[in-house]
Parts: sequence; C-alpha cells; structure tokens
Amino acid sequence: MALPPPDPQFVLRGTGAAIHTLHFSCGSQEPAVPVLFSGSENGFIHVWNLKTHRVDTALDGHGRKSVYCVETMGGKEQLLSQGRDQRICLWDLAEGRTAVTDSVCTENVGFCRCSLLKVAQGRWLMAMAAKALEEVQVLELPSKTSVCTLKPEVGAKLGMPMCLKLWQPSCGLQPLLLAGYEDGSVVLWNLSMGKALSQLVCHQEPVMSLDFDSEKAKGISGSSEKVLSIWSLNEQQNLQVYKTHKLVNAGISDITIRPDKKILATAGWDHRIRIFGWKNLKPLAVLDYHTATVHAVSFSDHKIPSERLLAAGSKDHRISIWSIYTQT
Repeated sequence: MALPPPDPQFVLRGTGAAIHTLHFSCGSQEPAVPVLFSGSENGFIHVWNLKTHRVDTALDGHGRKSVYCVETMGGKEQLLSQGRDQRICLWDLAEGRTAVTDSVCTENVGFCRCSLLKVAQGRWLMAMAAKALEEVQVLELPSKTSVCTLKPEVGAKLGMPMCLKLWQPSCGLQPLLLAGYEDGSVVLWNLSMGKALSQLVCHQEPVMSLDFDSEKAKGISGSSEKVLSIWSLNEQQNLQVYKTHKLVNAGISDITIRPDKKILATAGWDHRIRIFGWKNLKPLAVLDYHTATVHAVSFSDHKIPSERLLAAGSKDHRISIWSIYTQT
C-alpha cells in the first residue's frame, strides 16, 4: 500500500502577499544555515532564516511591483531580482547592507524570468526577454555588455518568450539557451552565432516553465494544458519529443529538477505540488497543502541528501517547506 503524502515540515507566513518566486542558498560552508529568498506580489524580497522560520531581512527595490525572479550570484550576499517595474536589480547584502547596487532596465512587459549562468569567477551571462516582443537579449554581468540579441526568423510567429534556461554543454563549448515561447515551442539558441539551432512544438498553449538536465541532454516543460512534455537533445543539437505525461488537472506554473537529477517538482494551478522520478517520470507524490495556485517550487542545494528541502510558494501568501525523498 502506498504511503500517504507527508505534511510540510514547516510553513513560512508573513509576506502579506502572493509568493511568485523562491530561491535557496545553502552556502559553501557546511554546516551552513540555509537561507531562502522569496519574491512577492507586493514588491518585497524576503530573506528567510530556516532555523528560526522568520524573516531576517525585507528588501524593497521594485517600487511595490511584483517580484517574479530571485537568484544568488556566487553566495548569499550577491543577489539578482526581477520585477514588474521592468527592472532587474543587483544587490550587495554583505555586512547587513540592503541597497540596490546596480540595475538593468528590461523594458519588457511580460512575466518571463531571466536566466543566469556563471561563465567565470565573478562573470555571468544573463538572458532576458527584450523590449521587442519576440526577442531575447543576452548580457554579460556585472559589465552589462550586450552579448547578442536573439530574433526569430521572419514569419516564425513564436510569440513572446515565456521562460528561459541558459546552460553550458560539458565539453568547454559555448553556452546555449533554451527558450519556451507563447506558441508552445521550445527553441535551442546558439549565442555566438545568434541563431536558432532547433525548434520543437511541445505544447498547444504557451510554455509556462521549463527545466533542463544537461548531463542527460533531456528537458521538461509545462503549460496551461494537462500535459508535461519531456524532450531530448541529440548530438546534432536537434530537439525531439521523448514522451508526454498526462496530468489530472491543467496548469503548471513552475517546474524544477532537483540538483541531484533524481526527482522533479511541479507547481500546479490546482493548488498542488507534484513529485516525479526524473528518470522515467514516475509519479511519486502529490503534496496537497495550499489553498490557491502554487506559483513557484525550489529545491535546496544541500550537499548532504538528508538535509535537502523543497520549498513551494503560493498565491495564498504561504511558503510550505518539505523534506521528501532525501535518502540516497
């Protein structure tokens, strides 16, 4: 008989608004106290202490406009956040500072989260939806130098980019970008050539979220439909459908593969978090706690498996923290 799904290990309350994004930073020193960053609809970024279950710091840099992306840049002191004020802010939180040190104006009106990739010590690539509706711009940080602008071919009709994932092929090759679009396509872009290498129609509806496992050259995407699409990348850099998985209820807002590539989590419009085995997409658990849409899921990057956590943020103003499938 299957075990009943667990309850959350604990719940974080007190943002006073819907949660749109989550990001863990466990720090390189073990045993470090992990920190969880959350971005809310009211424009605040909260820095949560997971030992006390309370907010250590509340950051206000987006003019009370919704924050929908938060990432750390090489440790929990350097932070990047993106909001509906069409700004991407860089923060330096060392020694208790709470100031925005730099920002990039995106001039983009969508909800597409930017994607970060570390390319060298202190150097990052950042992909973001550009001012022109169908375009993606790639910058180098912290210099903000433009690397390339990715424009679909004339007549491609992909619509707006909805989700982005920069990644580095293992054998020292140039970084590549996967982008999910409004028309349901996933496109693989070569940044140095500025051109699309491959396109695959994965969904009938806009691609809401995707994640990619560069070791297995396999990715997964979700949309407003009742389908998860799993696709792979062959040696000729062609995307192909690997399999699809039918869901009970429609609508996926976020997908994330755990860093150890064993399991993945989806955030559902049906208020539920679903856990799957990544190898064969076997359904493992349905976590039913929230009372409204789950907008974001994030795994912690703990080195010790038993300490790994899953966080889920919802429109119900709550963040649930789970400890599941933590045995090796």
